[in-house]
Amino acid sequence: MAGISRKYRMLRRSQAMWMSRRVWQPRLVFWAGAISIGLISVLFALLADRAQALFHLMTGNDGGWRFYLPLVVTPLGFVLCAWLAHSFFPGSQGSGIPQAIAARHLRDEDDRSHILSLRLAAGKIALTIVGLACGASIGREGPTVQVGASLMLQAARWGGMAQARGLILAGSAAGIAAAFNTPLAGIVFAIEEMGRAYESRTNGLVLTAVILAGLASLGLIGNYTYFGVAKDTVAFAADWPLVLACGIIGGGVGALFSLSALKVMRRIRRWNALQPLPRTLAVAAVCGLAVAAIGIASGGLTFGTGYTQARGAIEGTPLPAIFFVEKFAAGLLSMVSGIPGGIFAPSLAVGAGLGSTLGLVFGAATGTAALLGMAGYFAGVVQAPMTAFVIILEMTGNHDNVIALMCAAVLGYGTARLVSNEPLYHALSRVFIAEAIRRRRAEAEPARG
Repeated sequence: MAGISRKYRMLRRSQAMWMSRRVWQPRLVFWAGAISIGLISVLFALLADRAQALFHLMTGNDGGWRFYLPLVVTPLGFVLCAWLAHSFFPGSQGSGIPQAIAARHLRDEDDRSHILSLRLAAGKIALTIVGLACGASIGREGPTVQVGASLMLQAARWGGMAQARGLILAGSAAGIAAAFNTPLAGIVFAIEEMGRAYESRTNGLVLTAVILAGLASLGLIGNYTYFGVAKDTVAFAADWPLVLACGIIGGGVGALFSLSALKVMRRIRRWNALQPLPRTLAVAAVCGLAVAAIGIASGGLTFGTGYTQARGAIEGTPLPAIFFVEKFAAGLLSMVSGIPGGIFAPSLAVGAGLGSTLGLVFGAATGTAALLGMAGYFAGVVQAPMTAFVIILEMTGNHDNVIALMCAAVLGYGTARLVSNEPLYHALSRVFIAEAIRRRRAEAEPARG
């Protein structure tokens, strides 16, 4: 009888615990946060598409006077975005992935709030949309990572959860998964890029966040592949020279983008230090004017994310031979300008253009060459080969090219490591960590005095 009574008390205690608000509140808040990431990602995508459509409607494609409007609209848009980011949303500049990485290394809640917050998430979305509406060569996927991490960190505050680092990781993965409809890529991205020191205890958080965000996205727009379904397949013998070329050349060009961006941005930060706002706006204006000039020279192909051009190449329509050079330059200028916006989609467009050009050289199918170019170049830019081939695999829905994409991504990564051993996002994250340290020291100085 004593044993039965003890089991009964334990059962009652367990039931009371599960009915406790302390147990359910964190879970409900976490689930709500993950679902909101999926919903906001879909809304962000729709607004981004509308912004690009508005820009193309405004500038026209008939060669008339409106075709030259970007020479005015794009620099002014860059200056507006840079001013708003500097004055009202500091910490929103650039991709957003470096901010999420930096937040995982920062231990102080106040330091994290300077780069991850609901206010910054709203500003990031708004300014990325403005950037796309004025022709910037940026994407929404990196910003979605910062938005996802901000939402999940806020959920941690509301739910009283202590696992801030794990929740930032989960929010970042959910953002990638919802942005591209690539759940596996979201998980791989969390392991490889966001959490170089990945902790197995965050598995449940990441998986749950990705599933709930994905379900919310599917509920609104249904299942889809980002670039449609790629039908070309890499021939075992005939296309392997192309695989090698896309991996090695793509990785080298990707590393050149990363290295150039880091060096130029370091010089800009040093130059801006004396007069931060005026010089920030001057850099944005010059970069915006250059992006507009490149866009006009390319016939309008380099404006925006590059999604249409990349999808066309994957479906078999060759891109102009120098498109990848023009898109490379437009993406680099947009990145160093200091406006909010990501590099995921523009990088995939550059890779597709590079692959298309190499396909013409090797006499290969454009769709195959574009896929391989994307894998090699993207792996070279971010130095995350698993993320590169998984995300491209899921975005194109063709599993016949797994080995070829893996080889191109690994070759791209290896080549990039020879050119630059500093991964782009992690190098940029150290800037935000250093700013947090400087801010702490500046706050400590009056106290010492």
